[in-house]
Amino acid sequence: SPLQDSGDDIEDVSLFDADDDVSRRAKKSKIRHPVASFFHLFFRVSAIVVYLLCELLTSSFIACMVTIILLLSCDFWAVKNVTGRLMVGLRWWNQVDDDGRSHWVFEARKVSAQGGKTSSEAESRIFWLGLITCPMIWVIFAFSALFSFKVKWLAVVVMGVVLQGANLYGYIRCKVGSRKNLTSMATSYLGKQFLRQVRCPGLWDSC
Repeated sequence: SPLQDSGDDIEDVSLFDADDDVSRRAKKSKIRHPVASFFHLFFRVSAIVVYLLCELLTSSFIACMVTIILLLSCDFWAVKNVTGRLMVGLRWWNQVDDDGRSHWVFEARKVSAQGGKTSSEAESRIFWLGLITCPMIWVIFAFSALFSFKVKWLAVVVMGVVLQGANLYGYIRCKVGSRKNLTSMATSYLGKQFLRQVRCPGLWDSC
């Protein structure tokens, strides 16, 4: 069932944590949704490739701009509605109530006792690496276009930053919850590491 507001607890979905059991690790390393994994990277990588090679492919700026925006739009829809649900068991959206207030709605796939619906570790890596890396590339393109005075490309680059950044922000909120929860998690982790260091100074790895 959907979980409303970022303060609610969300079912944890593995990012990069390895499973202790060897047989389950082998099972989780398989790509269960190859088509979804392919299109998770296809649209966003294609948009970047077209942006880099557009001047070699055609002299029409309008054709390049329309192609890139279509690829970015397809990527936004696919990642938000399909690949996130299949690859990591997460989905997010934002809705406005009757009072005009905006609410984040998060949905996480329930993990069965038999582990039949656990996320594939390989798919999780593909999902998060693609989700994080490509928006960073568009940010680099934005600075490059700004400092090289390519004003006509700024609208295209900003569209890439906004659409892919929105998915990145939504899935991070969906994964870690509210900013308060993220801060408390980081504080708790650093506190535990500090206590370990105090108990065993100079023997960090042996504790």
